[in-house]
Amino acid sequence: MSSGRIEVDPREAGAPISRRLFGTFVEHMGRSVYDGIYEPGHPTAGPDGFREDVLELVRELGGTLCRYPGGNFVSGYRWEDGVGPVDERPVRRDPAWHSIETNRVGLHEFADWAERAGLEIVEAVNLGTRGIEEAGDLLEYANHPGGTELSERRRRNGRDEPFGIRVWCLGNEMDGPWQIGHKTAEEYGRLAAETGRLMKLCDPRLELVVAGSSNRAMPTYGEWERTVLRHTAGIADHLSLHLYVEEIDGDATGFLASGIELDAFVDDIGSIVDEVADETGTTPLGLSIDEWNVWYNSRWNAQSDAVAAGEWLHAPRLIEDEYSVTDAIVLGALLVAMVRNADRISMANLAQLVNVIAPIRTEPGGPAWRQTTYFPFQLTSRFARGRVVPPQVTAPSVVTAKYGDVAALDCVASVDDDGAVSVFVVHRGIEEALPVELTVAGDLDVETALVLAAPDGGDRHTTNTVDAQTVEPVELVTARAAEDGSTTVRFSLPAPSWAVLTLRPRS
Repeated sequence: MSSGRIEVDPREAGAPISRRLFGTFVEHMGRSVYDGIYEPGHPTAGPDGFREDVLELVRELGGTLCRYPGGNFVSGYRWEDGVGPVDERPVRRDPAWHSIETNRVGLHEFADWAERAGLEIVEAVNLGTRGIEEAGDLLEYANHPGGTELSERRRRNGRDEPFGIRVWCLGNEMDGPWQIGHKTAEEYGRLAAETGRLMKLCDPRLELVVAGSSNRAMPTYGEWERTVLRHTAGIADHLSLHLYVEEIDGDATGFLASGIELDAFVDDIGSIVDEVADETGTTPLGLSIDEWNVWYNSRWNAQSDAVAAGEWLHAPRLIEDEYSVTDAIVLGALLVAMVRNADRISMANLAQLVNVIAPIRTEPGGPAWRQTTYFPFQLTSRFARGRVVPPQVTAPSVVTAKYGDVAALDCVASVDDDGAVSVFVVHRGIEEALPVELTVAGDLDVETALVLAAPDGGDRHTTNTVDAQTVEPVELVTARAAEDGSTTVRFSLPAPSWAVLTLRPRS
């Protein structure tokens, strides 16, 4: 077979697509905060020190949530260090990233910025070096209206009204031996349950995220989830999954098929969630993929010992991966899988937002720019609205080292309340363009057709840099035909590529 076929019937719409799928993540790590979103003295910085050029790109990206302040950082963080008069805040070492933390940005500053960016905060509490009491104190400080010691301290610090944070992460990657305060599943499960119980006694409307396995390769994978869920049944609302992918040993087609990895992760953990819910008589939790991205972790592993043995620096350059066309297509493929699994995934946070494995990069005193991965996230957030529509896909196979033979096309669709259908497609092949015939039930017009692929004169390894912004979506040439109550659109997808098409009913 030398072509692909996609059939979409909007009448088969399924699960609603939560806007929370398009969350982001800001950690006090590297140049994510300092010299990232915050750089006093930058030509675009406002009186609060935050860069307006970065803020504009963040708004344009279309994120909905922002997890904060970590990540590994949170497991050694004292939240009190980040409130009160800025010039009186202590400077601390951050052992997680072998860095100096000035605490010039804390809860107040970040919350003001997030509000301007249109992002709902997902706050993480420290269950590494701290525990139940400190989490309860932070909740009182952040959310209680007034009249108590900590809420009045917040008001004296300039925030009269509560922050109103609804979603809280109970620790981070507590199964990982790299984590400050690493715990067994029994230790963490009990601590998370008791912390969550206190927090919900204070406010039963809170949504709590418990930490699942850091990745599928962890030796405790699966049993960690069972143990933690048994402890937190009836208390937690979401269970976290973390997924990072990279191209390994030249298996480009396997890398492009990374959506299979996410599908398998969701299936594995979804089955365990259902199992424990049946066992405990509770409602199944949602899955929160609160860290996910393309991350060349092998590169970080090669330099992490040197970083740990080096100087304690403020805002060092850490894991500032430069993303290629291929990386962007893979990020788009992971988004396809997330939308496909919208019935199980309750929220997700792209890690991270600025500089650290991020869609947005900056230079101190210089410009901010969009990495290649910016575009699939932006366009999926913009167009994946309403409900999931499962497409029927027929396509030739490509060979992968990791997954064997897989279909050259991966696809998902959505339909919004106005009947507009959006189709997201990945071509996993790396050698030849693939002609595709898309048929959608109904009489529709093509409103948007964009493709992300190697630019003219480039290849799949082409990147965007501070000096050259060469990769961006371009118009996908289509041919439309209407026939017997359906609309057919023909186009050719470069190898490899990611594309989005939106079709709107004719008036």
